[in-house]
Formats: sequence, C-alpha cells, structure tokens
Amino acid sequence: PLRIERKDAHSAVVVRDDRAPASFWLSRDTVLDAGDTLIVRDSKAQRIDVKLPATQRDYVLVQRGTDAPHVVAERLLPLEKGSNFRDLGGYTTKDGRTVRWGKAFRSGAMPSLSDADYSFLTALGIGTVVDLRSLEEREIAPDLLDDRTGALFVSNDYSMKPLFAKMASGGGENMYQGTEELLVPQMRATFRRLLADDGAVVYHCSAGQDRTGVVTAMIYEVLGVDRDTIIRDYHLSTGFRRPSVEMPPINPADFPGNVMAKYIAASQAKGGGESKAEPLFTPSGQSHLVQFFAYLDQRYGGPQGYLKQKVGLTDADFDALRAKMLM
Repeated sequence: PLRIERKDAHSAVVVRDDRAPASFWLSRDTVLDAGDTLIVRDSKAQRIDVKLPATQRDYVLVQRGTDAPHVVAERLLPLEKGSNFRDLGGYTTKDGRTVRWGKAFRSGAMPSLSDADYSFLTALGIGTVVDLRSLEEREIAPDLLDDRTGALFVSNDYSMKPLFAKMASGGGENMYQGTEELLVPQMRATFRRLLADDGAVVYHCSAGQDRTGVVTAMIYEVLGVDRDTIIRDYHLSTGFRRPSVEMPPINPADFPGNVMAKYIAASQAKGGGESKAEPLFTPSGQSHLVQFFAYLDQRYGGPQGYLKQKVGLTDADFDALRAKMLM
C-alpha cells in the first residue's frame, strides 16, 4: 500500500493506495523525531514528490492523525554499479506486523561497485556479509564489501559442478530440489547472524535470484509473510538484475579448471555485455519457487520443518527472529 518510485538521482515519488489525510516526513532513520523534515502535512494526495538523493539511505515516515507512523523506503537500493541489491523490509505479515527496514539485504554479486556505492553501503551499518557462492564464483569475483565496510565475512566451500549436473538432468523442472541440502551451512550462518543482531546482514549469490531467492523465502516464511507476497518478491529479480555488472569481463584461460569461467565467458559473449535476466519460470510455465515450496511441503512439512530438521533451528529461534525483525 506504500511504496517509493525513483524518478532520477535526486528525487522520487511516494505512492499510496488510499486518500486518508496524512503527513509525510523525510528521515535518516525509521523513528519520527525533531530532526526529521516535514514534506507535506495532512495531504490526501496519492502521489507525493520527495527530494531523495541516491547517495544516501533515507526513509519516508507517513503519519495519519496521531497514529504511529508507517515507514517506507526504496526496496531496490539506487546503486551505480549494483545488481538486485534490495532491502527485505516493508512487507506486512499475516498477523499484521511489518518487516523492519535496514535489518537484512539481499543482492547479486558485487565486483563492479563504485566508490560512491561503497560509501552508500558503509552507512547502512553492515555487520555481516554472507557469500552464498561457490569456490569457482568467488575465485573469479571475490567479495570486497567486507573489506570496505569492516563487516564479518562468511562463506562455505563447495563446487558448482553438482549444481550444473542437477540443472541439466531435470530439463529446467524442479530446479531447486537439493539446493536446501547444499545451502545448509550458508542458511545456518545467515539465520545465526540475523539472530545475533550485530549490524545489518547482507547475503548474496551471483544473480541474487536463485540461491538468494531460496534463503529469502525461508526468512519471510519464518517471519510470517504470506506466500503470494513471497512469490511476487521472488520474481522482482527479473526486473531488478543488471547482469552486466554481476561478473567482470573474463578470459577462461586465466582460470584453468574453473567450470564457471567457461559458462560466464560464453554468456558474456552471447549477450555482448548487455544480457538480460531470464524470467524465473520452468519450461512448463511454473514458478521455480512455487515448485520448490511444494517440494518442501511434501518432504519436510514446509520451510520451517526444513529449517528445524536440516539447519537446526528451533521454535525459540523463530520467535527470537520475529522479535528482532518485526515491528
């Protein structure tokens, strides 16, 4: 019901679905206080223009009468050279609470970030970077975000070869089956760092859509976001990705034996540096994530059953995560 649509590097529009009189404030954080700037008071407009520099993370607080203000921010961060870097916040849960902004971020790979991007991200208070990628991907494009921000870096060593074999054997159907086994260490690390509440957590793979999409779906399920919203959020990756900045131009000869190097080089040659993201649907027209949910429901009794049985999380962990990430 509340969202921000960016117009250019300096301005945006706050869009809402209702016409109730509301006051709009610009804030550097999610708390309404004396330091915030009033944009407009008691407006019934559904579109409110706001000065929103892309160089810093700002929030818009929307207050109706004496009610507690609603917080709205850009889901996709306006990075110069980022791909699919977005905030998990803002969604309403089935029990009426809201996912806090600024607690967790998801992204594609980040080898092309500019100095301005690093300055923007440093201000987010990042405490941990969880790299979901394989050894081969990390060899080609190592993470630098932890170096530039002082964040803790977490990864797990595995090869892409089994994933490629799985993808090839299924003809594009049920492509995520088995991913939940592969990602157990990374899933455990992501949830533990969120529970530690030691700064914001950034987790990412290469495209920020498949492995990252699975981890995000598990977080939202625990928080109580409905599945229709989770599925819609998952498919935002198609429009939010910028494949040209997810991997640097490479020569496979520089990475002998690296199965990803040949794949990436071929993809770059085919797209001419301007390749577009493919929609996340199977050859039969089903959403990959919808298929995966059906698999988790059948095998583990649902995502929370998987997180208990494989990742080692408990009901107490789920309650603690909701307490930290919901408002």
